[in-house]
Amino acid sequence: MEGKIINYRRSKHHQQKYQMLVQINESDNSEKAKTFIGKTVKWTSPGKEKKVIEGKITNTHGNKGLLRVQFEKGLPGQSLNNKVLIE
Repeated sequence: MEGKIINYRRSKHHQQKYQMLVQINESDNSEKAKTFIGKTVKWTSPGKEKKVIEGKITNTHGNKGLLRVQFEKGLPGQSLNNKVLIE
């Protein structure tokens, strides 16, 4: 299944560099999004060396079905609006 990285998890003054918000087409409300908690997410970097950074879905975010994903490393800014694989 595929998802799309929306943005870093952030507040008014701070940005969490290890946590990202991911949108999935199958989840349009928070009840459907709760079924994805605990699954792994993989982002593959563009370029010659295909580095894979893994993360885990920890919780939902808001009422529109967004998911919070905590990655093992911080993702670069190039990852915004890119696709991720959810397993």
